[in-house]
Amino acid sequence: MPEPTCADRPQEQPARRPANRVLVLFGATGDLAARKLLPGLFRLFQLGLMPERFAIIGSGRHAPDDFTGLVAKALDVDPDDGGEEWERFAATLSFVVSSAEDGADLAEAIIRAEAEIDADGDRLVYLSVPPKAAPDMVAMLGRTGIAPGCALVVEKPFGHDLASAKAFNATLHEVLPEEAIYRIDHFLGKEPVQNLLALRFANGIFEPIWNRDHITSVQIDVPEALDIEGRAGFYEQTGAFRDMVVTHLLQILAVVALEPPSRIDPEALHRERTKVFESLVRLDAGRAVFGQYDGYRDSDGVADDSQVETFVALEARIDTWRWAGVPFYLRTGKALAEGRRTVTIAFRPAPLRVFGGAAPDGSTRPSELVLELSDDPRAAIHVQAKVPGPGLRLGPAAFTLDVGADFRQDGFEAYARLLHDVMTGDRLLFTRSEQIEALWAAAQPLLDAPPPLVSYPRGSWGPQEAQALVPAPGWRLPEADIAGLS
Repeated sequence: MPEPTCADRPQEQPARRPANRVLVLFGATGDLAARKLLPGLFRLFQLGLMPERFAIIGSGRHAPDDFTGLVAKALDVDPDDGGEEWERFAATLSFVVSSAEDGADLAEAIIRAEAEIDADGDRLVYLSVPPKAAPDMVAMLGRTGIAPGCALVVEKPFGHDLASAKAFNATLHEVLPEEAIYRIDHFLGKEPVQNLLALRFANGIFEPIWNRDHITSVQIDVPEALDIEGRAGFYEQTGAFRDMVVTHLLQILAVVALEPPSRIDPEALHRERTKVFESLVRLDAGRAVFGQYDGYRDSDGVADDSQVETFVALEARIDTWRWAGVPFYLRTGKALAEGRRTVTIAFRPAPLRVFGGAAPDGSTRPSELVLELSDDPRAAIHVQAKVPGPGLRLGPAAFTLDVGADFRQDGFEAYARLLHDVMTGDRLLFTRSEQIEALWAAAQPLLDAPPPLVSYPRGSWGPQEAQALVPAPGWRLPEADIAGLS
């Protein structure tokens, strides 16, 4: 049988301009819209990747005095002298008051706007509202007729446990089919996470060793230097486990662990991600550490006896032939020593130590593939190499991939990419109802009986108990990256 050629597989298509449509942003005056959504839409507009004709309708309970001015501030544009590009974008903006109880005016405004721009694409509805309000807002979309012909984007959290996730999915499915729902996780929209797929499946070097025979452990490490920054109302209801682990970190785990799909398209990739989530062993409180940084309870809006965790480290296992016996160590938290997003794949040592020199306590780092999931994505294979000079002395070194330097091309910011994907109907980087429910099922033991809360100082790497979770040489810290690249 002849080898398959590139003609046998669907080819990647260049980014295309979506069909004309109306975009409705619930929460348009909020923080997420100001930091991510509006800048993302404006960037797409600048690149010619918005529809030729579109209208953006902000909506919420209270109309701002000057919605266009708020958008200009979010984009760091002078509203009176922003140039022709800003003027054309500003002409698409409007705001309509609505609520879960009354969306009639909004429905009428959408119909008028669609007629004015000759819309021929599904209206995009972005639901950036508090989690408790989301089910009632979805019901309103159904009552008012906004939902039919709509692509609905839903922000996490998708429930707060398995029962609520199932209930929310049921509410969504009362008004929309699963194919019209886009559950957004911006981590999946980041260039480095997608580059992980490319490294695995576009190169013959990695996949033959991507299994339990060659890999001893995987670390997914997303510490944050910032504290809760005035978000006590959200954090007291959610905590680090629900906010970061059940969403972002386990989604990254799936990208690392999934089986090779038959092709890189939404259905094939969703099938493999679902298999990973269904194979997750239920999380064990005995292999988890919950922490709270010193001073958290002094924050405005935090209870004096709060038991909310701001730090989580845990061990996850995947019950498949490829990964049986391989621990996945996940860590995230607030007010830590440094902010970073790193995946570390540790490979088994050589079967015979012919050079010697390795520390007897296991503190010598193994060969590792380290992926930095930052806005400037890098990958490095850390190895032992001969130190130049007399004698045969080994030291840490690295083969590096610097995506920004190698391609000299800026990537999409995650929200811009994902908004464009919604408008073009590309579901590759979104998650689905069965995946969400499988994640909550695996997480339920830690929700029912979390480990005892331990404190940790600001600016540290978290509680000492978390250091003991990972065998020597422990968590990979920035000093190890510096040593390997120096």
